[in-house]
Amino acid sequence: MMDIQAVLARLPHRFPMLLVDRVEELVEGESIAAIKAVTFNEPFFQGHFPGRPIMPGVLIVEALAQAAGVLAVETLGLTGSGKLVYFMAIEEAKFRKPVEPGCLLRLEVRFLQRRATVCKFEGKALLNGEVAATANFTAMIADPPA
Repeated sequence: MMDIQAVLARLPHRFPMLLVDRVEELVEGESIAAIKAVTFNEPFFQGHFPGRPIMPGVLIVEALAQAAGVLAVETLGLTGSGKLVYFMAIEEAKFRKPVEPGCLLRLEVRFLQRRATVCKFEGKALLNGEVAATANFTAMIADPPA
């Protein structure tokens, strides 16, 4: 398990863009299960949608990608290296259930393919064991911009 401090040590994201609150399971080189606690205080709920707050699908995919970033950093031994995990592609994204304030969103991601600097992942976001969203995505490990 990783608490928020351990997550912060592995990702460059900070409020309001940090979308992983803790890691419940991590098998290096294979998979990760993380949690995003969705609260009414999230800044995106002010406009999406007033009177019926729903987490935007792109942010659900971003949460999955951040969980994948923790998995990649941990698997490749990059904690503290300054390396970043950049999105390269998103494929087959599907949204099945709305994610609302008060939900605990479980982010399950596994490696589909791993090379030296490019990794492909399969992710699913779950609400109470039911699939809310799925996506496959590719990321690149690189140095931050100069």
